Amino acid sequence: MAEVNYAGTGRRKDSVARVRLVPGNGKITINKRDVKDYIPFDNLIADMKQPLDITETGANYDVIANVNGGGFSGQAGAIRHGIARALLNVDPDFRSALKSAGFLTRDPRMKERKKPGLKKARKASQFSKR
Repeated sequence: MAEVNYAGTGRRKDSVARVRLVPGNGKITINKRDVKDYIPFDNLIADMKQPLDITETGANYDVIANVNGGGFSGQAGAIRHGIARALLNVDPDFRSALKSAGFLTRDPRMKERKKPGLKKARKASQFSKR
């Protein structure tokens, strides 16, 4: 018999995460590696687990995520977004709690584009009088 799993896609900056929730005991696996091995910052791991903490389902599901693009912060945000979307498939009654916490809204902030004549988006070369 097929195992029950719930899927959700999350995005943040340049990162895209495909998240699956399977019945388990709260283990988080990212790109076939343990979360502690993949993300070295405890605050990002805590941010990633927030949807599970709000809905009090952290001990009921294992999280399996495939994520690519961006850095640690963007990937953690994308996984959090994906977990929140997957929890909606678990129980639609979670919507109000997740929505009020802001986990269902994709973070629209992106890197600003580089402008011509500048080194970066806003950084100009140093002014020289002579």
